[in-house]
Amino acid sequence: MEAMTMLDDILTLWLEERAEALDADAALAGALVPRLALAQIFKTGVPASAGGSGDKPSAAIGVVADLARYSMSAAFVFWAQRALIECVLASPNRALVQRLLPSLLAGELAGAPGLSNAMKFLGGLGQLQTRFTSDAHGFTLDGRVSWATNLQRQGFVLALAAGNQEGTDTSVFAVPSDADGLTREPDLDLTGLRGTSTAVLRLAGVRLGEDWQLHPQAKAFLPGIRPMFVGMQCGLGLGLARASLRAARAALDDGRSVLLGELEALEAQVRDLWEALSTGVDSGRLRERPPELLGLRMRMVEIATDAVQLELQALGGRAYLRGENGGFARRWCEAAFLPVVTPTLAQLKAEFARAQVTGTVG
Repeated sequence: MEAMTMLDDILTLWLEERAEALDADAALAGALVPRLALAQIFKTGVPASAGGSGDKPSAAIGVVADLARYSMSAAFVFWAQRALIECVLASPNRALVQRLLPSLLAGELAGAPGLSNAMKFLGGLGQLQTRFTSDAHGFTLDGRVSWATNLQRQGFVLALAAGNQEGTDTSVFAVPSDADGLTREPDLDLTGLRGTSTAVLRLAGVRLGEDWQLHPQAKAFLPGIRPMFVGMQCGLGLGLARASLRAARAALDDGRSVLLGELEALEAQVRDLWEALSTGVDSGRLRERPPELLGLRMRMVEIATDAVQLELQALGGRAYLRGENGGFARRWCEAAFLPVVTPTLAQLKAEFARAQVTGTVG
């Protein structure tokens, strides 16, 4: 069931050797974006006319999945960088695009998509945590981003959605890390993925000119980027499932051959999910059918969870021995992360149930 990888051998070796360290502490956090950039993978799925590789959008989802086979931390940071690139590509503010895109594609500037709250807002599952006021000179932002990833100490640019004080208007902004009034708190004390530079951001009187506005209407902007934003999240679980199923197959012996049927069924489910996801993103179908996208996202969590459970059964007691589980303990923790990635599994179920009743998704 091995899928063709889009990563070079040098990068995969680097990730294999450092997967545990990237998960357990922040020592390598600053090296991750430059190392991924060295492999030129931030250009994947970006049109050639914009400086990218010119391949299909689903290729970026494939890279997320490839990275997650080796390190969920690396995959999550790639997702953040590539999601921010997607936001910039979709902006009508061409001057801002020209200013940010080359550095983002080269990995010289880190990108942090602080849009999880906005995606919940789009689905009617919460209120925006950031507000803006406007005047003749631009905008003033106040609020917080409760969780943002790839907030590199060397500098970053953040994308966020904010509503006006009356709640009648929403816009999307790019916020540079050196903006006055923007405070990055210390890294969150995560159980794993500690090399992802994930933290809370606070905005107090952050002043931005109109040249930092990604889009004047968040409700028009967000549906367009949602298929890639959520689709690349699906890559996290696809890669984890492939890693666990590969380990499970290697561990099977005559005493556990009863698991072979489950293994082959899960391998088929991974292939089917990838086929539905990649064709849906590339054709544009998932933009027109948000409930189908939500269903794939939920299915991703289920398949990844089942795959890690199967790996546990295949390994038996070795799974509980630190020196003999081949990364199982890390994958077990990574599987626990997937249901809480925003939009969380609980939020997805709520939105999917509403869509089934009303026939619409925000």
